[in-house]
Amino acid sequence: MRLGLGLMYLYSGFSLFTYPQHWYGFLPQWFLQQVSRVIPMDVYLKVQGLGELIIGLLFLTWFFGRWGLRTASILASLEMTLIILLVGVDLITFRDIGLLGAAFAILFISFTPLERNTGR
Repeated sequence: MRLGLGLMYLYSGFSLFTYPQHWYGFLPQWFLQQVSRVIPMDVYLKVQGLGELIIGLLFLTWFFGRWGLRTASILASLEMTLIILLVGVDLITFRDIGLLGAAFAILFISFTPLERNTGR
């Protein structure tokens, strides 16, 4: 799950950052209108892409320890929840529910205690 989410976030983050105009069609019209009042949509999507790149790196790098894994899974859970709530149910909602479930599962697993080798 960690590898899958990490690679997915690296892919989408890179795409959002380098080709933000390709993502306009995935945003509800009301969201485009509200955000573009404050900042240009390309800037918003590039910041979103940078955030997703960070989430992807946190999922894939073991040296940040459990805090990095928890941070990534909390951010991924929050993002997927907001997408489901703000975009609504459509033809790809099933994918978002699966990603939300994977992020929650990693979050819950990150709180399980590590077993110690007692030498027995």
